[in-house]
Amino acid sequence: MQRRQFQACGLAALILLATTRAQALTLGELSNADASNGVKAALEQGALAAVGLLGQSGGFLNNPKVRIPLPGYLSDAAKLMRKFGQGQRIEELETSINHAAETAVPMGKDLLVGAVRSMTVTDAKNILTGGDTSVTQFFSEKTRAPLGEKFLPVVAQATNKVGLAQQYNAFAGKAAGFGLVKKEDAAIEQYVTGKTLDGLFLVIGEQEQQLRQNPAAAGSAILKKVFGALK
Repeated sequence: MQRRQFQACGLAALILLATTRAQALTLGELSNADASNGVKAALEQGALAAVGLLGQSGGFLNNPKVRIPLPGYLSDAAKLMRKFGQGQRIEELETSINHAAETAVPMGKDLLVGAVRSMTVTDAKNILTGGDTSVTQFFSEKTRAPLGEKFLPVVAQATNKVGLAQQYNAFAGKAAGFGLVKKEDAAIEQYVTGKTLDGLFLVIGEQEQQLRQNPAAAGSAILKKVFGALK
């Protein structure tokens, strides 16, 4: 009886050791396919979650991390305008530019997913080992230009509905000539588009970090395997 108990305990110990070993893979032991598939799953999930969060009413406006303010010193000018009874118009413009961002973001879903699915093994391993900004860098390099082209007309249409947008462009254009406003901020459409992209990439990065920290919560075996190897 004692011998059987000893053998059973020994077998249990071997199973536990094997299970622990399987769960404790190092990054170097992951296959290229696992590393690539894990990163793709994480990034696609993170991108879709970010689009869902930001592409709804209040997604930008009610999130202090990504809410788009008036650019540069024009925020100070807005304070002065509020003193002269123009506060409502300033609020309308700020609300309009944030709603424009919320309207534009869902249009980028296909581009974001396409960038993820076409990424190389090298891209995947660079993201795994690249630190907190690696995801933002990847999406910025792969999608910033085409997303900007897609977002700009949507942003322009939304901001043009507010009369103050035209006044902003005329005023900021002159201010840019004196170096008071960045050239890329001289047109409100360009400014809002840039801030929309910044906010989108920021939230994608946050989503990916959450998956890194708690891969089990994602309910994906490949995510658990890949990101568990980084702990």
